[in-house]
Formats: sequence, structure tokens, C-alpha cells
Amino acid sequence: MNTTGHIVQGTWRRPTARQTDFNDLDHWVNLAKTLERGKFDAIFFADVVGLYAPYRGDERKYFEAGLQVPSNDPSVLASAIAYATEHLGIAFTASILQEHPFNFARRISTLDHATKGRIAWNIVTNYLPNASRNFGHEGLTAHDERYRWADEYVDVTYKLWEGSWEEDALVQDAASGIHADYDKVHRINHVGQRYQVEGPHLVSPSPQRTPLLFQAGASEAGRTFAAKNAEAIFVQAPNPASASRDTTDIRARAVSYGRLRTDLKFFQGLLIVPGSTEEEAKRISAELDEWIDYDAQLSHMSGAVGIDFGHEDLDTPVGEIKTEGVQSIVGWIKDLVTDRPATLRDVAHYTATNNRIVGTPEQIADALEVWQAAGIDGINLVNAEIPGTYDDFVDHVTPVLQARGLQQREYAEGTLRQKLFGNGDRLPERHQASHYRGAFGEPHLDRLDVRVGATS
Repeated sequence: MNTTGHIVQGTWRRPTARQTDFNDLDHWVNLAKTLERGKFDAIFFADVVGLYAPYRGDERKYFEAGLQVPSNDPSVLASAIAYATEHLGIAFTASILQEHPFNFARRISTLDHATKGRIAWNIVTNYLPNASRNFGHEGLTAHDERYRWADEYVDVTYKLWEGSWEEDALVQDAASGIHADYDKVHRINHVGQRYQVEGPHLVSPSPQRTPLLFQAGASEAGRTFAAKNAEAIFVQAPNPASASRDTTDIRARAVSYGRLRTDLKFFQGLLIVPGSTEEEAKRISAELDEWIDYDAQLSHMSGAVGIDFGHEDLDTPVGEIKTEGVQSIVGWIKDLVTDRPATLRDVAHYTATNNRIVGTPEQIADALEVWQAAGIDGINLVNAEIPGTYDDFVDHVTPVLQARGLQQREYAEGTLRQKLFGNGDRLPERHQASHYRGAFGEPHLDRLDVRVGATS
């Protein structure tokens, strides 16, 4: 995340940490070069466009801890990272809340051209009331309505990316003086609940047309949205068994929408702590724990779920807190703490240490094979320290994974989509976005599409 404190709070204070350099472009370019050296598929940026819900009645803790504020726009980094690398994918989060889909589609296409097809979009709605108010809304849109909003948002972008320009519309024929074939560029005439977009798309077809599509929804509506739209899905399962249930469910939903199970790849968030021996790895992990700001960890959880735990002592048993929604937290923490009542300190510790793999590179590889058997295709490597977390992984874990065939030794040619799936640069015809290819070339289709709520 283009900020100091992302997932593991407080570790920016370590002498070797450089998270506070987030305003420095070289910080990110150097990290991207490290990832490309380690043959990572992509660098992924999370993002928020508002403050988390109050903790102890206000947002002081977030500012004092550097918890996702200040927070810079990650998409601005994409061109520089692309210029400094050759193969590394560049994925960033953008909410449907923050930008009109016409302008967003234009920016994505521009970046996809500039990166030669290495752009990915993590599609998110918004769960922060402050973010909603930042964009002129009175309050947070209801959960399922946010996904209906997302359905229309992606529908507009798909029409622009896939349907507005025919493949050979950009002629650039100096002899005839024809730069683009007017008859092969089409308005989309979208009129829906939230958007009216005439078109045409202002950018000619980029290498991928539609960027590689990420999504992370875990709710019922989120899983359905992912099954229809996502190609890569972020998972934060507490264990491989849970991951197996989640991946099986979403893949089955994708099949019900005419897609293949192999059209989706799942990436589990994991923090990796390697050592030359198991004892050394455990010592490094214990030293890392000493730097964690557990109050900040709890504020992150508190602000994300909208329940202000800040007035409670960290040693308060969670079962004693009479707050709406707290039972969901009790549900997952009680499986981890079985010898005594779970406390808020346990909640804070869990958010910093769950899904941490500690051991030798060989032990880490063993653990990753278990996640792979559970349906996980790759990992989203969480950092406790930049660049240390990534340097350690590339230098010590990557060689072992490559030796086992668990990590690529060389990049495939082509776009990010081709690199990940090997089936071409464009979305497969099974994806709903592909239905707009050729949909706007005939006058009668244009007329049909101007009806309110029409999607094709």
C-alpha cells in the first residue's frame, strides 16, 4: 500500500525498515526491481479513499500510528514501475466510489498501453463511511446495493474496453491519410441506474483491452460478483481447510455462469518469515512481535468492522463486550484460543500473526504445498518490513520453490493475462465482458442499448 502502515502495524519503527519512504518513487521502483528479480507475477497495491471508523471516539490513533494515513494514490506509480521493469505485472485497487467509469476506463487503457499489457485492477466497492462522505454521499451505501452498483460500473467499463473499438479500427495509413476507421468505432449509449455514458471510448484497444481483473469479496454478494467477473481472487482464509471450502464454492459459482474452474486463480495472503534453521526463524519471528503495535492492530480491526473497541482494555474477554456484531469475532477467535477466554489482545495478536509461516525455506515450501493442495494458486506476500520481507523471500525462499517447481524460473512472453493463464492476451469468450465484442456495430443494437437499464 502506498502508505507506511498497511497490515502489520508498528514494524515501520524497526531500524532496517523503510516503509516511511513511501513518498519516494525510488522506494517503489527498487522494490519492483527486487520482485522482478525474484520472478514475482505482480506487485499489488491496496488502497482506501477514506479514514477508518473512529477508535476511542475519533481517528487520532490512525494518524499517530501511521495506519494507512497519509495514503497516496497507487495508480500514479504504475508508469514509473513499468518503465523500470519488463515483465512484472502492476495491480492496483480502485473503488467504484472514487471515479466515474468513463474516465477510469480511459486511464486504465492508457496504462495498459504504457505497460505493454501488464495492468490489473482490483475491483472494490467501499465499506468506509468517511470515504462515502468524501465523495458527496450522506452515508455508507447498503452492502448488497454496493455490489449492484459494482455490476453497473464494470458493465460500463466492459462496453468501453471490449465493444467500442473494433480490433482493426486504428488504421494509421499514411498513404490514404486515414488514421482510424470511423465505421469501426462505436458509441456504447449506456443508460443505467447510476450512469449515462454515450461513448465512444477515447483510447484504441490496448494489449489486454480489459485489464486483468482481481477481486476479494468474501460475502455472499461478493462471491457471486467474483464468480462472474474476477480472474484472480484474494483470499484471507484462516487455514487451508477454510481456503478449500472458499475456492471450491467460488469456482462452482463461476461454472454456473458458463466459465471454467481454471478461469480463476486464488491468492492467499501470507507473511513469510524464513531462517537458516527453524530456531533462527522462530527467533526472527519473536523479535518481529516485539515491534508490533497491538493497539494499532486492534484499531485497524475496530475501524474496519465499525465497532469501536478503543474504550475497552486489551485484556477484556471478547465475550463480555456487548456490541452489535462482536459475535462474528468471537466465532473465529475461539478456535485459536482454547485454554482460556479469548481477549481483545488475542484479537489484535491474531490480525498480526495469523497466516504467518515461520521456518526454513524447505519448511516454508512444505507449508505452501499444503495451501496449494487446498486450491490456492499463489500467495499475496504480506510485508512486515520493506524491503526486508521481500529481500528475504527472493534470496532464500524463491530458490527452494523454483527447485520444487512451485515458482517460475523465467517469465513467459506476452501480457500479464497471458503470463498467468497462457490462453492469450484477451479475456476468454466465456467471460461476460466478451459479449460486448461486436455488440455496437449494427444500428439496431445501438438503439436497443439506449433503453434504461439495458446491458447489451
